[in-house]
Amino acid sequence: MLKVQDTNVPVEFSTQLLAKFADKVSRYPEGKQKSALLPILHDVQAEFGWLSVPAMDKVAEYLGIEPIEVYEVATFYTMYFLRPQGKYVLEVCRTGPCCLVGAEKIMDHIEQKLGVKEGEVTPDGLFSWRGVECLAACGFGPVLQIGPEYTFYENLTPESVDQLIGDLKAKANN
Repeated sequence: MLKVQDTNVPVEFSTQLLAKFADKVSRYPEGKQKSALLPILHDVQAEFGWLSVPAMDKVAEYLGIEPIEVYEVATFYTMYFLRPQGKYVLEVCRTGPCCLVGAEKIMDHIEQKLGVKEGEVTPDGLFSWRGVECLAACGFGPVLQIGPEYTFYENLTPESVDQLIGDLKAKANN
């Protein structure tokens, strides 16, 4: 299920998460702890499912940097989610080569199949979807990746998408 953080409540990081942070920071020279920002944001997103403002503020505090420095990074990279996502995030390549072979039809199909628009989360909390930039599989489009593991699926059809969604629902119910 979604790990939604109340945006008015300060975030506390687990001991395990702080240990991951310390390991990442230790890889950089003294005074260069900001270099660990991207991997630390990945760890926070893996733990909470997205990056809330309180979580980003806590990262800034941990690294001894200004919160705006964290916001700038988190809003620049599309791999970071700034609002809650489904347990499975379907990301469909929407660039030219994939669109030429049906990516837009696949996105329309996913919207209809899941009953939610791009960026929304299904009522059961299992799915969200979005169009993304090139997934580097131009010869195999349309293509999508499904997070959090980021498994790739190529040569999609509405039927193969239905099968993927069905398999993920079954996996979630086990």
